[in-house]
Amino acid sequence: MKNTEFTLKKKLMIIGTTLLVLAMISISFTLWVTWKLEGGAAAINEAGRMRMQTYQLALLVNEGDAAATTKLITKFDNSIITLKYGDPARPLFVPWNQLNKQLFLNISGQWSSIKDDLQTRKATSISVSRIDNFVANIDRFVGSIEVEVDYWTNMLHLFQFAMLAISLFATLVIMYVGYSVILDPVEKLRIGFDGVRSGKLNTRVQIEAKDEFGDLAIGFNSMTETISDLYSGLEAKVREKTFHLQERQNRLQALYDLSSFVSTEDNLERLAQGFSKRILSITDASAIAIRWTDQANKRYFLLSGANLPSSIAEEEQCLVAGDCYCGQSSGNAEIQVITFDPKIEADRHCVKAGYNALISVPILFQQDLLGEIDIFYIKEQSIDSDQRALLGTLAHHLAGAMEALRIKALEKEAAISEERSLLARELHDSIAQSLAFLKLQVGMLRDEIVEPATEKAKTILGELDEGLRESYSDVRELLLHFRTRTNTEDIEPAIKTTLQKFEHQSGIHTELSVEGQGLPLAPDVQIQVMHVIQEALSNIRKHSKASIVRVEVVQSPKWMFRVIDDGIGFSTELNTVDSTHVGMSIMQERANKIGAKLELSSEALAGTCISLTLPT
Repeated sequence: MKNTEFTLKKKLMIIGTTLLVLAMISISFTLWVTWKLEGGAAAINEAGRMRMQTYQLALLVNEGDAAATTKLITKFDNSIITLKYGDPARPLFVPWNQLNKQLFLNISGQWSSIKDDLQTRKATSISVSRIDNFVANIDRFVGSIEVEVDYWTNMLHLFQFAMLAISLFATLVIMYVGYSVILDPVEKLRIGFDGVRSGKLNTRVQIEAKDEFGDLAIGFNSMTETISDLYSGLEAKVREKTFHLQERQNRLQALYDLSSFVSTEDNLERLAQGFSKRILSITDASAIAIRWTDQANKRYFLLSGANLPSSIAEEEQCLVAGDCYCGQSSGNAEIQVITFDPKIEADRHCVKAGYNALISVPILFQQDLLGEIDIFYIKEQSIDSDQRALLGTLAHHLAGAMEALRIKALEKEAAISEERSLLARELHDSIAQSLAFLKLQVGMLRDEIVEPATEKAKTILGELDEGLRESYSDVRELLLHFRTRTNTEDIEPAIKTTLQKFEHQSGIHTELSVEGQGLPLAPDVQIQVMHVIQEALSNIRKHSKASIVRVEVVQSPKWMFRVIDDGIGFSTELNTVDSTHVGMSIMQERANKIGAKLELSSEALAGTCISLTLPT
C-alpha cells in the first residue's frame, strides 16, 4: 500500500514553492523600495531647484524683467504641483509624513503670498529676510525628505541583510532536507540491496518517511520477506503442490471409475445407487440424494440416496419444484451452495437431521433438466471453480447414462410395439376376417334352415352364432390393446385412453381417480400394469353386466390400482379355472412378473374389485 500522505514530490514542491515565494517577495520589496528611493531623490532635486528658482525670482524682480519673472513664476507653480501630486513617469514621489505635509503647506502658503504680491501689488523687490525665510522652509522640507529617504535606504539594507541570512538558512535547510529525504534513504536502500546480494535474505530497510522512498522500503522489505519465505518454505511448498497434484489425480481417478461405472450399468436403480455412493466418497459429504424430475419440471422424485436419514427418505419421496431448496426449476439450473439457518428453517427435514449446508447440482443433458444431485453437509461448505467443474462433469456423466437408459427403454418398447402391431395386422388380416366371414355364413345358414327345424339344431346354431360374436369381440378388443402405448412418464394418459376405448366398445360408463404423487413407473412395469387393467376390463365387459366401472390409482406410499364394477359379481370360493376365470390366471402371471400383489374381492350381485399393489 502506497504512502501518499507526504510524498517526496510534495516535499520538493513545498521547498521549491517556498524558495520561489521568498525570491519574489525579495525582488518585489527591493523594486518597491528602490522606486520609492528614486521618487524621493527626484523630489529632493525638485525641491532643491525651488531654492535656486527663489533666488532667480528675487534677482529678476529687482531687475524689473517682467516677462522672465512671469515665466519663472509658472515654473515655480509647476514645481509645487509636481511635488504635491508626484510624477510616476520620472518617478517622483514625496515620502509623505506628518512633518513633510506641514512643511509643504507652509511652503505653499508662503509661495501663494509671494506670488500674490508679485501679481497684484506689482512689487518691485522682495526683501532678503522674506527670501531667506522661504528658502529656509524649503531647506527644512528637503531635509525632512532626505531623512525619510535615509530611513528607506536603511530599510533596504536591512532587508538585503535579512535576505542574505534567509538565503544561507535556506541553503542549509535544503542541504539537510536533501540529505534526510533523498541521500540517506538512497544510501539505506543501497546497503539493503548489497545485503541481499551477499545472501542476507533477512535484511530489512528502516525508512520512516511516508513518501516514495517509504514505499520503496515497504516494497523492499516485502520482497525480501517473500524471498525468505520462499527459500525457507520451499519444501513445504513442494509438499503442498504435491498434495494438490495428488488430490487432482484422485479426482481424475474417481471420475474415470465413475465414468466406467455409468457406461456399463444398464439398470436405473443400480445406476443411481452406485452413483450416489461414489459421489459420497468423492465429496466427503454427509449424505447424497439423487432426484429425478418429470418432463414438465413440476415434480422431483427421490430416485436414490446414500446415508439419507429416514425422515428425508420417507417424507421427501416427491417434491414440488420450488417448494424446497431441493428441486430447482429449469430457469435456475445451476450449481447452488445453500447454507441453512436453524433459527428460521428449523422445520425442514434436512435441518432436523443436523445438516447445515446443501450443494445442489442439476443433472442436465443438452440443456434439458433431468433431475438434480443434492449433497448434504454437517458443516458450512464452499466450493471453488475446480470443484464446480468436477461436480458439473459428474452430473453430465450421470445425465448421459440416464439418457442412454431411457433411449434403450424406448428402443425396447418400440420393438415390442412394432411386434405387437405386426401381430395386430396379422390378426386383423387373418383371424378377424375369418371370424367376420363365419358370422356372415352363420347368418346365411340361419336363413336357409327350413322349418320345422329341431330345437337342438336351433340351439346349436344360436350357440355357434354367440360364440362367433364373442370371439370377434375378443379379437377386436385384442387389436385395440395391442395399439395402446405407454411411452410417457405418467401412466394416467394411457389409462384414460384405455377407458375411452372400453366405454366406446361396451357402452359402460367409466370413471378415473388419481391420488398422491409418486415415482414414475418404468416403461416395462407400465406395460404389465396396463395389461392387467385391460384384462380386468375385458372380464367386466364379458361377464359382469355392469353399468359403471371405476378405476382408482393411488401413487404413494405405494402404487395401487383398483378396478371396481357394480355388476353381478361371482363367488370367489371357486378354485376351478374355466373360460370364465382364465383371465384371473393371466393377470396373476403378469403381476408375478413385476413382483406385484393381485387381490380379488367379489360377491354375488354386489360387484367385483380387482386390486394390484406394486412393491415399494
